[in-house]
Amino acid sequence: MTIVINCLPAQAENAALNRMFALLQEAEPDEARKIADEIELEWSKSGSPAMDLLLKRGNDALEVGDSQVAIEHLTALTDHAPDFAQGWHMRAVAYAHAGLYGPAVADLERALALEPRHFNAIISLAVVLEQVNKPELAFEAYKQVQAIHPHQEDVTTALERLGGTLGSDL
Repeated sequence: MTIVINCLPAQAENAALNRMFALLQEAEPDEARKIADEIELEWSKSGSPAMDLLLKRGNDALEVGDSQVAIEHLTALTDHAPDFAQGWHMRAVAYAHAGLYGPAVADLERALALEPRHFNAIISLAVVLEQVNKPELAFEAYKQVQAIHPHQEDVTTALERLGGTLGSDL
């Protein structure tokens, strides 16, 4: 049996996130980090204490390097809250840490279908693309992040690194 968790009404959630994303586009670097943190905080709220606990347990397992336990907790989360993009993103991270790139990409696609502006999921996709030797696609993914979150330092560094290795075609 799958239990679907309803978060805030979609319109209210989207309006708040839309405002934050608009502010992120115009913010100076220091302010952009604060706004991105607020967006990430919103993304971490499933609307259910039980689902939030599964997310926390998955994240905790990742922090100690136990990808398999993380995958188990995060699979329970995605099973019970299939519309929660952060659950899919974090399970993708766990899969990637376990070297399971196919399932990681599939989960990232699901996360991005739910929240196309999920810059952390796009970064995760770019990292996986680099791991599977697809630097051109990784470069394009990083550029998408830059369009959403212009002051993400790791993305700027990755673009410079990949742009240097890919040559003038980019």
